[in-house]
Amino acid sequence: MKGLKNTIGLVVALAVLYAVFAFMIGENFTSVLTIENMLKNSTIVGLVAVGMTFVIVSAGIDLSVGSMVAFVTVVFAFALERGAGVAMASLWALVAGVGAGLVNGALIVGLRITPFIVTLGTLLMLRGAAKGLSGGNPIYPDNSGWVESLMLTKGGSDALSIPPGVWILVAVAVLAAVALRYTRFGRHTVAVGSNEQAARLCGVPVARIKVAVYSLVGVCAVLAGLVQVSLLTGGDPTIQEGLELQVIAAVVIGGASLAGGTGSIGGTLLGVLIMEVIRTGSSLIGWPNWVQQIVTGAIIIVAVALDQVRHRRAA
Repeated sequence: MKGLKNTIGLVVALAVLYAVFAFMIGENFTSVLTIENMLKNSTIVGLVAVGMTFVIVSAGIDLSVGSMVAFVTVVFAFALERGAGVAMASLWALVAGVGAGLVNGALIVGLRITPFIVTLGTLLMLRGAAKGLSGGNPIYPDNSGWVESLMLTKGGSDALSIPPGVWILVAVAVLAAVALRYTRFGRHTVAVGSNEQAARLCGVPVARIKVAVYSLVGVCAVLAGLVQVSLLTGGDPTIQEGLELQVIAAVVIGGASLAGGTGSIGGTLLGVLIMEVIRTGSSLIGWPNWVQQIVTGAIIIVAVALDQVRHRRAA
């Protein structure tokens, strides 16, 4: 019942925000092209947010996801530039993303360091590795057909043509929602976030669950990185700085608790859409970037404050 109320509240909030911006901006905001762009722009944040939901539900945090996406794009473009095909470059990108997630999980479990510190460190390490591999500059491989084969951000010619990347997000979200709610892995993730000591006493493999959720973020970062490569037609070590804040805000707005044990994939996607509606509306109104940053920061503070209120009431 609580989950249903949260979902209804998020849907109402999204509808109200959309209506307000539609009234203020008009056809430029409600046009098919704008809607398509909002869906496309939500893909990267949405994919990473799906993985982040599992991490936050397990009472963890991952600040390295923006750097991870940048690293994935550079690895993919670097491999293509040196003669690898799309499939092989994608495989190297998968190794890079999952490897980064595994390292995060292993350091957190093995060294017993808080996730905030570990992922803050790997945020810098991955960004540095991306800059070192690319020489500090974007990599744009020669177009030998790979762009067309990886066209994840461009739809067809029909009205409201949904890009393939959006469908990938929908498929990943459905699989993740089923996994979180109906599988042993999902139940164990919730148990670890709710009470780690109790979960351990009940036989939950806490260490494996933690490593698994951070590895899952790596997989989602790979998918987001491939969408980013398709959008840029190359790899860039400087992209997606601050992505982690957008992702965490979207997950918390969606009803996940930073204390762990609570969260849903549907709520996370609604949080992503709320953030995108605000971002697009602010841009079309003509608010300068610094105003948008203030609004985003305020949203994060409000989201965390609401999370704390929910947590106190639950206690």
